[in-house]
Amino acid sequence: MPIKFALENMSTQASNRSYRYPDRTQLPYHNGNPMHVGGNGNYCVQQNHDDVNYISSDDGSQSSSSRVQDFQAQFCTLDSSSANCVYPAHSSTSSQSISGSPLSQQESHSDHAYGSSPSASCITQVPTWTLKDLENVMLGPDSDIGSPDSSFLLDTALHGNNWRELLGIQTGDLRQVIVACGKAVDENAVYMDALMSELREMVSVSGEPMQRLGAYMLEGLIARLSFTGHALYKSLKCKEPVATSSELLSYMHLLYEICPFFKFGYMSANGAIAEAVKGEDIIHIIDFQIAQGSQWMTMIQALASRPGRRPYLRITGIDDSNSAHARGGGLDMVGQRLHRMAQSCGLPFEFNAVPAASHEVVFEDLCLRSGEAIVVNFAYQLHHTPDESVGIENHRDRILRMVKSLSPKVVTLVEQEANTNTAPFFLRYMETLDYYTAMFEAIDVACPRDDKKRISTEQHCVARDIVNLIACEGAERIERHEPFGKWRARLVMAGFRPYPLSPVVNRTIKTLLDSYHSHYRLEERDGILYLGWKNRKLVVSSAWC
Repeated sequence: MPIKFALENMSTQASNRSYRYPDRTQLPYHNGNPMHVGGNGNYCVQQNHDDVNYISSDDGSQSSSSRVQDFQAQFCTLDSSSANCVYPAHSSTSSQSISGSPLSQQESHSDHAYGSSPSASCITQVPTWTLKDLENVMLGPDSDIGSPDSSFLLDTALHGNNWRELLGIQTGDLRQVIVACGKAVDENAVYMDALMSELREMVSVSGEPMQRLGAYMLEGLIARLSFTGHALYKSLKCKEPVATSSELLSYMHLLYEICPFFKFGYMSANGAIAEAVKGEDIIHIIDFQIAQGSQWMTMIQALASRPGRRPYLRITGIDDSNSAHARGGGLDMVGQRLHRMAQSCGLPFEFNAVPAASHEVVFEDLCLRSGEAIVVNFAYQLHHTPDESVGIENHRDRILRMVKSLSPKVVTLVEQEANTNTAPFFLRYMETLDYYTAMFEAIDVACPRDDKKRISTEQHCVARDIVNLIACEGAERIERHEPFGKWRARLVMAGFRPYPLSPVVNRTIKTLLDSYHSHYRLEERDGILYLGWKNRKLVVSSAWC
């Protein structure tokens, strides 16, 4: 199929700028966009080297794109969309027709591989071809790659539906189109516009799980090309006028209720903490991202119901200013809420607010006192802390070493089981697709597809992370997950040893899952708890001392 090579490399000689491909070979860079030129249906490639931007990936490679004002005109982005109008639903597209389920490819990390990456099977669906192959197979070794005849062959390839067949995309296979779009953006392929237009027609925020996920992955690709990912992420997470604080709270509460991920994390962490502080009179919990403080409501009740003398509880709540809008105020609101709960239970209580990002916290912020039983909680937080791949200082390991110096009774870690921290763009894109396929399926069985509140919840609580993963690089990429194997290596290097979770915690969570869908899976391995959907692990909970 020689024209397959033409789609990738036909006009690469047009510029002396270089582009680094995933195989690290250097090919001349060309920024070409198909452009309709007449009623005969032919297309030509428009040469333009004046308006080119480069996106640097964390692995040091570069991808390039134009400023894509035309993309913003074609596609409705998250920051301008509403629950009523983002994408039309297309009932003809069915997730049941999607071949190659990402759930079958989910075992992409190993606990024994430090910094493992998604399996190669995830990235072979859209092939990479070379200029030499193109010249030899299609035009001959002595041909002029920029000749009018070669342009005509490219025009023919882009005309009609030929490009689907040439790329090996089956009609109606949404997942293949999502994968192909990511590959095209990664390599700045000339057929990128056509693929993204195709994807737009197949996705819907009120459709099936893959349609909804595809809509937000498309938003991420558009934001990546237009360099708007960080602003969009912040607006969806915490900034007005996208949503009021009360609306954001209701979205987060809905996600908390319909999926057991947060309950699983909080319950498992609290179980380990309760076990570690039995018999202690003064307990100091340091929470590195306290958010609303919801995790500690049940802990306060449990400590207050302890037989005999009730302990004295201090909580140090750490959180950056971005969470203030979601709460409708600063950390003092969290302290007041927890104080009211403690007062109603008769539990002596004190709150210490630290308004700072996790990587900004220093020893003095913690206000330690002698005689305290110290507990440190990292619930869905540590992956937000930058490491050596972001800057010259490794805050992720620095924080762990500082915490170890406190001699804590227990440290709890709850994290998403994904591998997106240092993975290059396309591997990260595939990991995002696989991980969130499972999450969107889990949401789908719990909430009607046309529920507007469900749509808003996915936009503000899930899509924001997808956009950040796909669109952002460097310090602007906040979502930097690591598989448990790497977290374990970091903790061991900092001097920690495992603190196995109690079997009581395991039984309690199994009881919790009885009220959810049967596709949820709970696995215990060496005192570590994994919660998954079908055969994809999604969350892992562990404790250390």
